[in-house]
Amino acid sequence: MRRHGVVVLVVAVGLTVSVRAQTPASPVTTNPTGEVSLRAAVDLALTQNPDLLAFDAGRREAEALQLQAARLPNPVLHTTIEDVGRTGTARSSDLSDAVQPQATVQLSQLVELGGKRAARKRLAGLDRDLATWDYEAARLDVLMRVSTTFLDVLAGQQMVAHTVQSLEVARQVRQTVATRVAAGVVSPIEETRADVLVATAEMDADRARRTLDARRRQLAAQWGSTAATFSSATGDLEVMPGIPTLTALEAALSRNPAVARWVSEVEQRQAALALARSARVPDITVSAGYRRFTAIDSHAFVVGASVPIPWFDRNRDGIRAAEAAVDRARHSARGVELELAARLAEAHRMLSSAGDDVATLRTRVVPAARSVFEAVREGYQLGRFGLMDVLDAQRTLSEANGRALEALSRFHQAMTTVERLVGRPIAELSAGSR
Repeated sequence: MRRHGVVVLVVAVGLTVSVRAQTPASPVTTNPTGEVSLRAAVDLALTQNPDLLAFDAGRREAEALQLQAARLPNPVLHTTIEDVGRTGTARSSDLSDAVQPQATVQLSQLVELGGKRAARKRLAGLDRDLATWDYEAARLDVLMRVSTTFLDVLAGQQMVAHTVQSLEVARQVRQTVATRVAAGVVSPIEETRADVLVATAEMDADRARRTLDARRRQLAAQWGSTAATFSSATGDLEVMPGIPTLTALEAALSRNPAVARWVSEVEQRQAALALARSARVPDITVSAGYRRFTAIDSHAFVVGASVPIPWFDRNRDGIRAAEAAVDRARHSARGVELELAARLAEAHRMLSSAGDDVATLRTRVVPAARSVFEAVREGYQLGRFGLMDVLDAQRTLSEANGRALEALSRFHQAMTTVERLVGRPIAELSAGSR
């Protein structure tokens, strides 16, 4: 099982992030200023994310408990003083019949039989493995949240740029209309319509800025900050990796910690079963000590042993419960595999659909809408088209650009989901792309 290694996340923003497994640092929050890259955002989150810090503490707790499980039981010191304050007279020359004070010091040690200590050590080791897998899953969850939020910020920045560009186009249309109204070519009501177009574009730009501000704060929250002090996120949404086949992705699904941890989970339940079976063998407590008879100034050594008699309890019910737990773990593991396979198929479908949408919008819809708008705007200046034609062409172009950006964002989000499910970057898969 891989307990330490490299987790690589490829997000289609022109950047490959390679992060070596490491223990998160102290919870002193660093909040970057200026431009922030995906690599920087990931590094900050892996060292400052509160959720990840909690899972790391759980991992260290399991490691300490594993060491504790290997400890031998402590010996027990017994001290006894008998017949204190009592006296007696021997009725014969044999002083053994006399009542006389005596002191005993005895040391006892529990000797575990049936392989209890070895079973306990193995169980604690598997508990540590499970805690490590939980930590790895939490790391991937943090990587996915950071990548998803980072992509949202990139898309938000492009949306702001898009709305600002649409606002500039609307203002240019209004200026053209104002010129024609001043020349008496068209009715002043068309200028009012152009003003409505500008006001709508201004509202869209304001909405995009507020949405971006919220996404920036969400990104900063991933590294434990309540305010976003960075100026902008850097990356290229236009970079789109190839889409592997579903068969290739399904073959890599075992890398998901949610799947891999169940191997350790079943082994942990089997170790618990072995520990329950070892409880059928009673332990022995051996003792040795020293006894002093104060009345006759004599002494003796004492030895002994005690063992419980398993008449009433041989841990049968505990063994049956442990056997049921093993079966439950096996069935749960199969259920997780089926669920993740279904989620992977859906994520692959969304990824393929978004890729098709991006290709269609890039090559056909957006260029055609831009060409129509430029032609209609030029024709309007020459009196060939009316204002409604210009407004309709401008709205069509704006919607096409918005849909292209939305499809591009869906593609990257689906790509991140797929990479989280398979636990590895898409670029590492050697299978053919669609």
